[in-house]
Amino acid sequence: QVQLVETGGGSVQAGASLRLSCAASGPSFSDCAVAWFRQAPGKGHEHVAFISWDGSDTYYEDSVKGRFAISRDNAKNMAYLQMNMLKPQDTAVYYCAASHRTSTWWGGYDYKGQGTQVTVSS
Repeated sequence: QVQLVETGGGSVQAGASLRLSCAASGPSFSDCAVAWFRQAPGKGHEHVAFISWDGSDTYYEDSVKGRFAISRDNAKNMAYLQMNMLKPQDTAVYYCAASHRTSTWWGGYDYKGQGTQVTVSS
């Protein structure tokens, strides 16, 4: 079992940066792939970025490629999402998710956090 808690959200202006953190508890986090998803009001969960269990493989959706960076520190049971050059369309609740499988689908993740709000104003 893995429990995830996201922190680091906030309200910023366009062009600013934020760093989201995902704190994990449970012995199997280091064996899990981690992804960040986001959900804007009235929309479904959108996959944002993925990192493999050992950090050797990452993937980004086109909407964030070149602006966001996903990373992890298995020794600290942490994952991160560095978000640069934020845009108003990045406004959403951001979720950390972990799974022993590789997926870009929200339903494919076994463990999910409660989310942290990111609001970007123009």
